[in-house]
Amino acid sequence: MTNQSDALPVLSIDGASFVDFAGFVREFSRLLPDATWNGNLDAFNDILHEGFGTPETQWVLRWLDSDASRAALGQDATVRWLEQILRTCHPSNRADVEARLRGARRGQGQTLFDMIVEIIRDHGPRGEDSENGIILELL
Repeated sequence: MTNQSDALPVLSIDGASFVDFAGFVREFSRLLPDATWNGNLDAFNDILHEGFGTPETQWVLRWLDSDASRAALGQDATVRWLEQILRTCHPSNRADVEARLRGARRGQGQTLFDMIVEIIRDHGPRGEDSENGIILELL
């Protein structure tokens, strides 16, 4: 933890509170007094832009027991998530999702944990949307 983050608003999620992606969705949604997140990663990205109950200025997202989350949102969870996406995706996206699914089944490619962390970090220092000022602490 940095001294800079000590003075900022902190929102915490607890990796010990969930064992799958649906649990992560519930855990993160509890931080949002003005909305409920449905698990769509594009919507997650939008939520981090502010306006859904997250602080309007720079803030800290403290992810407790993140190693448990890394396991819960690993390759197996990613395969299940991609299988679900494949059932409902637009036909023009089907080939891409199928390729990602094949890779995930071989243990290759980003996991759900990796994707979520990447989205959060994109809203922090040196990220594409750094003006949102989110500091991610993986504990």
